[in-house]
Amino acid sequence: MANAPRKRPKTPGVVAYVRVSTEEQADSGLGLAAQEAAIRTACDARGVPLLAIHTDAGVSGKSLDRPALGAALADLDAGRGTVLMVSKLDRLSRSVHDATGLMLRAEKAGWGLVALDVAVDTTTPQGAAMAQILSVFAELERRLIGERTKAALAVKRSQGVRLGRPRTLPDEVVERIVTEREMGKTWKVIADELNEDGVPTAQGGRAWYPATARLVALGAS
Repeated sequence: MANAPRKRPKTPGVVAYVRVSTEEQADSGLGLAAQEAAIRTACDARGVPLLAIHTDAGVSGKSLDRPALGAALADLDAGRGTVLMVSKLDRLSRSVHDATGLMLRAEKAGWGLVALDVAVDTTTPQGAAMAQILSVFAELERRLIGERTKAALAVKRSQGVRLGRPRTLPDEVVERIVTEREMGKTWKVIADELNEDGVPTAQGGRAWYPATARLVALGAS
């Protein structure tokens, strides 16, 4: 009988992530140095090593598709660290939905997520409870965006506006694409998820591409 594969050992410690967008570069309260200082102070207070700092400078927080964030998550997935730490939750994401998704990813992968400004620390019972509260607001955010999208589409239909090119695409698929884009997902992520869910295209095909999803959203705007 073959031996079961061993789980890759994890290196205990913190992987830090810091970010500023272009317009925030001059704001000392959101500056990279201030974020790094807060994280170093927290690591010293907790007695845990700071293994790496990944920096996205001049990058928007509307999407999770960021080079340094991707590198930080890759470190954690590879076992090079057990905690992802940010000084402020909005440095990680401005979308509660996306932030909650990262919390769920952390739980499944076995690493912790700490946001110093909102008492989110999934390595403690209290912090995990806070994460659950945020997940409720994430669901509310998703539903509110969906309702706004439906209302906008209804107004356009009442005005006789044709939504997109002639298609057999169900309205709920159009609404899904528009809603997910408003939540900050990239066109590639939207297309990949449609493919994973087996959603047919307007022509009945099964291959979605970023440009296809973008055209559907533009037709609904």
